[in-house]
Amino acid sequence: MKIVRSRNGVLYTLYSLLNPIPFGFFVGALIFDITYKNTGEILWANAASWLVVLGLVSAIIPRLINLFYVWFRPIQNIRKVEITGFFLYGFAIVSGISNAFIHSRDAYGIVPANVILSFITVLLICLYYIYESTARNDVED
Repeated sequence: MKIVRSRNGVLYTLYSLLNPIPFGFFVGALIFDITYKNTGEILWANAASWLVVLGLVSAIIPRLINLFYVWFRPIQNIRKVEITGFFLYGFAIVSGISNAFIHSRDAYGIVPANVILSFITVLLICLYYIYESTARNDVED
């Protein structure tokens, strides 16, 4: 069986373009949540809740493309890396959805759960990128 190290095509290009966008939204939400915790100014909580929602919405297309690449391709050596990354990012999205529900609470009732869930979301996505970049270097051609 031929082992393919990299992906090609329009779908992978679209995936590579759109995949980092949710991470930026979630990092921004974490920063705004920490700022809200320290200042109590409701503006930061509203901005963080919008960033969480934008991060979740912008994660839809890359996750669907990743779903296709992980589960509907022939088995290759690189598949273990993709499956692990798929689940790390999936758990980050579950954490982000929980965070969106926490942000629907009133005023200061979102603290400290908002900071904790934002941190977990960002941490899981960081682990996804670190694991993907280090594990891909170990795959032989």
